[in-house]
Amino acid sequence: MLLAVAFLLAGCSAESQQQPQTAPKSVNAVQPKASTIVRYLHQTGTTKALDSVDLTARVTGYLKTIDYRDGSEVKAGQRLFLIEPDQYEAQMQQAQASVEQAHASLDNAQVQLSRQEELARSSTTTQANVDNARASRDEAKAQFDSAKASLREAQINLGYTSITAPFDGFVTAHQADVGALVGSGSPTTLATIVKLDPIHVSFSISDADMLQLRRQARARGLTSEDLGKITVEAATKVDDGFPYKGKLDYVAPQTDAGTGTLSVRALFDNKDRDLVPNLFLRLRIPMGTVKDAVLIPPSAIGTDQKGRFVLAINSEGAVERRSVTLLERSGDLQQVQGEVSTKDWIVQNAVSGVRAGEKVEKKSASQSETDPGATPQGSSEPAAN
Repeated sequence: MLLAVAFLLAGCSAESQQQPQTAPKSVNAVQPKASTIVRYLHQTGTTKALDSVDLTARVTGYLKTIDYRDGSEVKAGQRLFLIEPDQYEAQMQQAQASVEQAHASLDNAQVQLSRQEELARSSTTTQANVDNARASRDEAKAQFDSAKASLREAQINLGYTSITAPFDGFVTAHQADVGALVGSGSPTTLATIVKLDPIHVSFSISDADMLQLRRQARARGLTSEDLGKITVEAATKVDDGFPYKGKLDYVAPQTDAGTGTLSVRALFDNKDRDLVPNLFLRLRIPMGTVKDAVLIPPSAIGTDQKGRFVLAINSEGAVERRSVTLLERSGDLQQVQGEVSTKDWIVQNAVSGVRAGEKVEKKSASQSETDPGATPQGSSEPAAN
């Protein structure tokens, strides 16, 4: 019995020795690319109208006409609302009559003063009469000035009955209907006019980013007077790239002690009126050029408890885990920094099932698989987290 068992075991051992060893797994591998890219500071901002003014009724009266279409674009000086002007025209006419009356009284007082002064030179009147005539002239002049001021006030009030656009812009829906009593007790808001071209975009940046931005500006020979030469690019939620180009036009002179940030504002052309107030935008500001940036396909990047990594294939065909830090995106490639260089071969797909320590046979991936449409000077995007 023992001999039979020994015979069987010997047969199995011989059979296992005859089986061929498993060949190394074949994997697609790529080499990182070296390229010059632009480094950007990425932020989010909010659009704000360059000018925004509430159109108010500053005199009391019934709204007579609305002379624009809600939401339409208007020109500076165009009439938008008319409050019934009849009573204010009457007040102005009355004030004009008072001016004419006061002017006549002043002329008469001046004549009387001249007569008394002439009589005084011939000693046919007293100095008291001259003084009284001068006082009457001065009183008439004061009444004339008061009448002119009342006329000016009446003209202003009459002008308030016509509400015009203070600048080119778009007017919101009217908030009072024709026939409504407006301006009673306090000014009544009738609508709001906003200027959309150009448009402001406000955002905040950290004090560290601002210091770096200023350092880059000095390297380019720019001063605080050249603030408008610093480019800001913007994109809406539906944009793939950054189609809107603007310039910085304001940086707060001090940081917010609570947040450590500075308020910054940029000015954008908005001729097509695509950007409206209170719209959130993605922003980026060029922070300098990075030469010999290491770029790899995003698919080659894995994540574990230690952080981001790539799987490099050493000279012996063994897979090694290399830690990397993500920096910027350049087109379809990801800029990384860490234990990888352009001389290395890395596994194209980090989740292909290959593990560190495993021996593999590398197969060079085609250009179409590794770099679909990437350009050497690609625009940078924020690194994926």
